[in-house]
Amino acid sequence: MTLYAWARSRRFPSLPAPETRYFDVASDARVLAHCHWQSDRQSRPTVLLLHGLESSSDAHYVRGIADKAWALGFNVVRLNQRNCGGTEHLSRGLYHSGLTADPLFVLTELRDRDGLSTFGVAGYSLGGNLAIKLAGELAAAGLPELKAVCAVSPVLELDQCVRAIERTENRLYEWNFCRNLQGRLRRKAHAFPGLFNLDGLWKIWSIRAFDERYTAPHHGFDGASDYYHRASAMRVVEHVARPALVLSAADDPFVPADIFDAPVLRENPYVTTAVTPQGGHCAFVEEPNGYDGYFAEREVLEFLAQHL
Repeated sequence: MTLYAWARSRRFPSLPAPETRYFDVASDARVLAHCHWQSDRQSRPTVLLLHGLESSSDAHYVRGIADKAWALGFNVVRLNQRNCGGTEHLSRGLYHSGLTADPLFVLTELRDRDGLSTFGVAGYSLGGNLAIKLAGELAAAGLPELKAVCAVSPVLELDQCVRAIERTENRLYEWNFCRNLQGRLRRKAHAFPGLFNLDGLWKIWSIRAFDERYTAPHHGFDGASDYYHRASAMRVVEHVARPALVLSAADDPFVPADIFDAPVLRENPYVTTAVTPQGGHCAFVEEPNGYDGYFAEREVLEFLAQHL
């Protein structure tokens, strides 16, 4: 199902052309968002969408849920992580799986500059980890305008997920991730000469090795293991104090289902956890029955509509 959803052509009949917007999230970092505003945007809730590793705001699942959210009357902001969506030249640094400062900056600017007052966040995979980690860091008092968060196929324990990707049967997935990571770093080096050492980059064909050499030291972590531990949302999930939906699948090739049995997750009354028998990774496709069949997108928006 993961490969089927990735390769399948989709149409998004409700989604209008976006407004392009840039957010200066740090003194040396700018991120790109594609925004879809209702005509009376200040009176409508806004959904911030976060994509996964080496993806972008144009991922099929991002545009799919954006299409449905727009049809329901939400404002939609499809955010690119730093360097994603062709934006390597806009930021000196790299992104990482726990970099919640960027979506928090975007939400804060939309509140303060645009006068928006009600937000939800929905993230997939890496973006799902960001959504739950952000809610945990905000706890009960931070950014009260953020009413609910949702995470689909979230990598809440990064080390477990990377170990799953490293399994032999997942070699194709890891090869594709590393191919994209190498390409992105080469484009970064072209935009910022001398900032990254590319010697031996072509030999790096594991995510862990890439993170050990580049991601972790760039962000001040003591190696990949330290990065995976500290950047995982599971470290702060006990502090989530607003409605949160976590949706994953038992057949996800690189998000082990036993992650979601953790007591710290199951015992939080604010968190609703659902693990479906099938769904793959960021896929969740069923036979169309009055809609297009992408049921994670439907479930996320039903959840958000209850709380926004």
